[in-house]
Amino acid sequence: MSLLFSPLTIRSVTIPNRLWVSPMCMYSAGSDGVVQSWHSTHLSQFADGGAGLIVAEATAVVPEGRITPRDAGLWTDEQADAWTPVIRSVHERGGLIGVQLAHAGRKASTWWPWSDAQGSVPDGDGGWRTVAPSAIAFEGLAEPRAMDAADIRTLVEAFRTATVRALRAGFDMIEIHGAHGYLLHEFLSPLSNQRTDDYGGSLENRARLLLQIVRAVRETVGDGIPVFVRISATDHAEGGFTTDEATIVSTWAREHGADLIDVSSGGLVAHQRIDVHPGYQVPLATAVRQGGAVPVSAVGLITDASQAEQILADGSADAIFLGREWLRDPHFGLRAAHRLGADVRWPAQYLRAVWR
Repeated sequence: MSLLFSPLTIRSVTIPNRLWVSPMCMYSAGSDGVVQSWHSTHLSQFADGGAGLIVAEATAVVPEGRITPRDAGLWTDEQADAWTPVIRSVHERGGLIGVQLAHAGRKASTWWPWSDAQGSVPDGDGGWRTVAPSAIAFEGLAEPRAMDAADIRTLVEAFRTATVRALRAGFDMIEIHGAHGYLLHEFLSPLSNQRTDDYGGSLENRARLLLQIVRAVRETVGDGIPVFVRISATDHAEGGFTTDEATIVSTWAREHGADLIDVSSGGLVAHQRIDVHPGYQVPLATAVRQGGAVPVSAVGLITDASQAEQILADGSADAIFLGREWLRDPHFGLRAAHRLGADVRWPAQYLRAVWR
């Protein structure tokens, strides 16, 4: 039996297979953070294509937490209401869908990738002053304002209220974005966090905000809803957040209510050095899984069904998140099942592709 197409039960949710869609920013929401009908077509196609779980893109918990002015949000009821038909479309196709709650920190207020401009968006063009643990800019971006204690308390509550809206909209699970150089990762790394209060210095202090948010989200969703945390398990830069630290933080996150660690890497500094090759981040997932005794998902240039199957067979991860491969082929799940000989549910309209 294929491990990739075996079910995984997390709390009250049984995910039919372990081939999942990573949260991928689409920069296609309105300037008010409201998702459009485009998102319904984009996300529901993966349910038709055999994905066990779809996690919607980084969705800001406050306006200043958006990466770009075109990011999705969950800081208003209107935004939550706009997500509901998107979620319904996925559910009608038999899929499960979660959302990644995020704050971009010092990497917020930037232009979307296909804009004619680059760098930070000026105030006059819809940009805003960014915040971070310390007033240290990401290379090439505007200097952020260091958050004070009141900012931190407000942020924890923003994650809590965004979670309430996510549940009301109908999402099946929640992921907390603590990776890729965004705000919670900025607190974790000594390269971006030079605070001298309870949120800086020791690893325990640098992890404090992430763990407070994990606890707040768990308290809000109750016992039945899965909660994931995405982390960057290394900064790929000298003096940065390390895999050993990531393992410890993952253990703490599990103790505070997280169910699975979505292991990625990098994104904190522009001078990072990454050896990119097929499956290059899988060893990080393995290290966190073994050292932290916590379920993990693997990511990173996983593009082939047999490759994904072998990662699970090796005990390197409990599930696989793919990104670009789903964009190249929204029916990758069906193709992978066909290749591995797995018996999965195909849409009735597509059954002729199964028959020989």
